Amino acid sequence: MITYEYPLVERIRTLLRLEDLFDRAQFFVSRTEPAEHHAALLTLFEILDVTGRADLKSDLLQELERQKQVMFSFRANPEIDQQVLAGVVRDIEQAHSGLHKTIGKIGQHLRENDWLMGIKQRTGIPGGACEFDLPSYHHWLHRDAETRLADLSNWLGPMLPIRDGAALVLKLLRESGKPARLTALQGTFQQMLGGRTAQMVRIRVPRAADCVPEISANRYALNIRYVTAGAEPRPRTVERDIDFELTFCNL
Repeated sequence: MITYEYPLVERIRTLLRLEDLFDRAQFFVSRTEPAEHHAALLTLFEILDVTGRADLKSDLLQELERQKQVMFSFRANPEIDQQVLAGVVRDIEQAHSGLHKTIGKIGQHLRENDWLMGIKQRTGIPGGACEFDLPSYHHWLHRDAETRLADLSNWLGPMLPIRDGAALVLKLLRESGKPARLTALQGTFQQMLGGRTAQMVRIRVPRAADCVPEISANRYALNIRYVTAGAEPRPRTVERDIDFELTFCNL
């Protein structure tokens, strides 16, 4: 199965982008080649741009606090595993504490580094990070892998509380819904929401279906159109029934 997630609110859209970027940064940081560490730094610059929202940190703190109160309300429920509940509360408290301890604007330590900001400015130009454009960066890329890794870890480290907070909110969001098995007749599906509120929809499609869902939604209806996968110049709607799973997620 392949899972597709579609955010219905801007806040969740931002968190999903951050999740993808942090995963990519972690992948390249764990490598050793100069080109891989270059990719890690470019990803770090993308994280910096996404976290530029002034209210992101406060939004996450408020959501984590709200979720903690929701979890507390389950303490008297005999159908809830109290050990699991305690573990979730502990995770929320740790993520909240890590975010609360961060000082100033997210990524401010990077913005105050003139050397890094000079690289960021040049990498916005196609081919702008060539050795003749940035000789000092070229020198850094030719230092030993351990030195580069230490620098990348120092630059990425202060950003990790935002990663952990976002990851926990997304985990709780994904676990909030129950999947329903449905069929898109002749590749199309529509469902009226009827007042239902959701922050994200998740769609799971068998790999063998070899198609991709195109999703559009508003507060009234959800529309899914399955189109051909691959590098076709003009993807077209598949003309067969597609079985899939649909989950509405809301915190």
